[in-house]
Amino acid sequence: MEKPTSYCEVVEQYEPTNVHRIYHDQKYGFLIEDDNELFELLILEIFQAGLSWTTILNKRQNFRNAFNQFNIHIVATYQEEDRQRLLMDAGIIRNRLKIDATIHNANVLLQLQKEFGSFKNWLDHHHPKTKEEWVKQFKRTFKFTGGEIVNEFMMSAGYLPGAHIENCPVYREALKSMPPWLRK
Repeated sequence: MEKPTSYCEVVEQYEPTNVHRIYHDQKYGFLIEDDNELFELLILEIFQAGLSWTTILNKRQNFRNAFNQFNIHIVATYQEEDRQRLLMDAGIIRNRLKIDATIHNANVLLQLQKEFGSFKNWLDHHHPKTKEEWVKQFKRTFKFTGGEIVNEFMMSAGYLPGAHIENCPVYREALKSMPPWLRK
């Protein structure tokens, strides 16, 4: 067998219970409507920087528990005792810069929700953009959002194409969710 050239081809080799297979088949590239789910995805991408996605997927439930299910309104109120609690939590990636970026970004999202009604509405308001335009937009708006983080977030949330190759069995399912990249 030839070496896989895409995430789709890699996960095809995994058991259905593998964290990558579950993420790929159920989440990756599908439209996300819920702001807290979008926030979770953004924060997981931020924490993944410099690490493997496997590490993040294996710790996903720990992250949800540690960050109050990624409830934007709760995370935005975090204080120093919350930072210390997170820095002591061995179930997540303990990185002060990323923790601080998470709290900052939750506060930014509260402002975006006030102005646009939701994070999703803010994304839709700026859609369509190229990857480079999205990176500039995110860098102006959020902390700790470089090119790779933004690209993966936007593909994962369905705003940029490329999450699935066309012959992937999940490709058609992802299209049924009407990801925004279909609306040019």
